[in-house]
Amino acid sequence: MRNCFILLTLINVFILSAQSNTEIYLFDISINENVLELKNQRNISNNDGYDNQPSFYNDNIVLFAATRNGQTDIAKYNIIDDKIDWISKTLQGSEYSPIKVPNQKAISAIRLDTTGKQLLYQYDYKTGSPKVLIKDLVIGYHIWFNKNILVSSVLEEGGLSLVVSNITDNTNKTFQKKIGRSLHKIPNSELISYISKENEKWEIKSLNPITGETKKIINSIPEAEDMCWLSNGTILMPKNNIIYKFNPKTDTNWSMGHTFLDKEIASISRITTNEIDNKLALVSDVSPEYVVQKQLDAYNARNIEGFLATYSDQVQVYNYPNKLTYEGKEKMKSMYAPFFDKTPDLHCKIKNRIVHGNKVIDEELVLINGNEIKAVAIYEVKNGKISKVTFLQ
Repeated sequence: MRNCFILLTLINVFILSAQSNTEIYLFDISINENVLELKNQRNISNNDGYDNQPSFYNDNIVLFAATRNGQTDIAKYNIIDDKIDWISKTLQGSEYSPIKVPNQKAISAIRLDTTGKQLLYQYDYKTGSPKVLIKDLVIGYHIWFNKNILVSSVLEEGGLSLVVSNITDNTNKTFQKKIGRSLHKIPNSELISYISKENEKWEIKSLNPITGETKKIINSIPEAEDMCWLSNGTILMPKNNIIYKFNPKTDTNWSMGHTFLDKEIASISRITTNEIDNKLALVSDVSPEYVVQKQLDAYNARNIEGFLATYSDQVQVYNYPNKLTYEGKEKMKSMYAPFFDKTPDLHCKIKNRIVHGNKVIDEELVLINGNEIKAVAIYEVKNGKISKVTFLQ
């Protein structure tokens, strides 16, 4: 019973930690004289809620997991047509981490059923028809070494373990405990990379899935979870709004490859490129300042639905320093909807704004029925939604 409880806890942590308000951005990428250039930024998910775990089905199609009708399904974005279609619609569960199955018109993805069962499935690319691939492992993340061998981060007591599975003879072999979620084929080699968390300083290591040999490549960027490889052997690893780069053949340490000044991209959690290295996709949490500004724009437009969409369902509203005035989005709607209707000249102007971590502090001048009111609002943003507001008046 104790092991079952631990396993269910790990599953819940895996899923709940993923459910934030994220977006997927696509870029044209090039490296000129060792300089990483990203151009033509576009939001390809553009969906309120969870959009995550992108991978390239081919050089022109991006797979990802996305929220739809209260669950998470597999979506595919066609770069040429600028169009999203859906591969899965599993009423009894949700899918995560979709990737292409080698030599097949198929996708493998983690499915979490409403019963709590979590297994790796294969889905037909055209019909979405599913079948179980591995029945006896709770896989969190995976990568194909070839059409028969799968390397996975498996959820076990104590965290994630590195497991190599042979699909043809149904064998599984564990090579290491305490690893991360980021698994990749190393270009121009017969190796897989993974992040070892055995030591205080995390390490990027290589694994030969056939022999089991492992080698250290470099320490990872501290506390960074995700990475990808370019075909020339360069590793890209993001943290916050910076992408770092390192090539084991030519570099001795990490260097900054690209810094995002765009307020939409504040905390990068996933990164991937296509095989020909001309497209890069990444996932970022929506920045607190972007969320607060979106809220302000809806306020000034007296758009009640757009305004409420920026708040969490359990939002708490305080008067400084700690007097709770009300709680919940429904209560907020009952107050702001009639206020918007009765205040045609409503307009809030920001005189000064300070952004610190997940907090945005706005000094405001608000026009209400011909009167100007000075106020200060402290917004706290969690998982892409405003969870707390404190007013000073």
